[in-house]
Amino acid sequence: MSETVIGVIGGSGVYEIDGLEDARWQAVDSPWGTPSDQILTGRLDGVKMAFLPRHGRGHVHSPSTVPYRANIDALKRLGVTDVISVSACGSFREEMAPGDFVIVDQFIDRTFAREKSFFGTGCVAHVSVAHPTCLRLGAACATAAEAQGVTVHRGGTYLAMEGPQFSTLAESRMYREAWGCDVIGMTNMPEAKLAREAELCYASVAMITDFDSWHPDHGAVEITEIIATLTGNSQKARNLVAALPGLLGAERAPCPHGCDRALDFAVMTAPDKRDPALLAKLDAVAGRVLGA
Repeated sequence: MSETVIGVIGGSGVYEIDGLEDARWQAVDSPWGTPSDQILTGRLDGVKMAFLPRHGRGHVHSPSTVPYRANIDALKRLGVTDVISVSACGSFREEMAPGDFVIVDQFIDRTFAREKSFFGTGCVAHVSVAHPTCLRLGAACATAAEAQGVTVHRGGTYLAMEGPQFSTLAESRMYREAWGCDVIGMTNMPEAKLAREAELCYASVAMITDFDSWHPDHGAVEITEIIATLTGNSQKARNLVAALPGLLGAERAPCPHGCDRALDFAVMTAPDKRDPALLAKLDAVAGRVLGA
């Protein structure tokens, strides 16, 4: 058994964890750059927690400029074992309505302006993301949300777009009808891929704020309605996070799905051909298999 350390990456409207004991904001140095913000650490019901505002306090980073590698690396350096991503999204499904939560289990990655891997020339690795989220962690998030009356959809495909603009009508129809996506957002990729490379269990809680542009009533939705839904979702998300320590416990067994062993057979570069400079940067992310 090891110690559970829950990391929460909060998206739009989610900037803190309520009720943290011994709470303090701390800077974490990363060889992959400066994280989005300092990280709020503390304990909740006896379980270690770390909270990172994805866009930075005051929403200073666009989806394209979020330092995803630095964020995941910093959480890993703090000993985080389980990462819960909380983010706003649009819906492609009538039955997935504003105010509902979707526990994402698949992604289609349409981003193109972001660094998507910790590995590269000098240390090549290929991890499997066939199942990019942790079913155990996702189930805990669903249970926590359902307990407070939130309508939760267990499973869904998230279309990750580059942004910062929203979809055209033609794109929205294609994602919904031809590609079979359920929700759309701008921030879960490459975050989920990087979490897998860092051997972190990762769950995505997508909070629906609106129907995307495919919906005939989309144009009639006022920004004030979206903000009101976002505000309501944010409180629900904080309540969800507050319930997780009780569900996950202070101790954890190895992940039954192998998230924490994703690098076992992933590194391809021969030991004598590995770049020492890159290995030094990988000390937190891949130290378990590289011997750092």
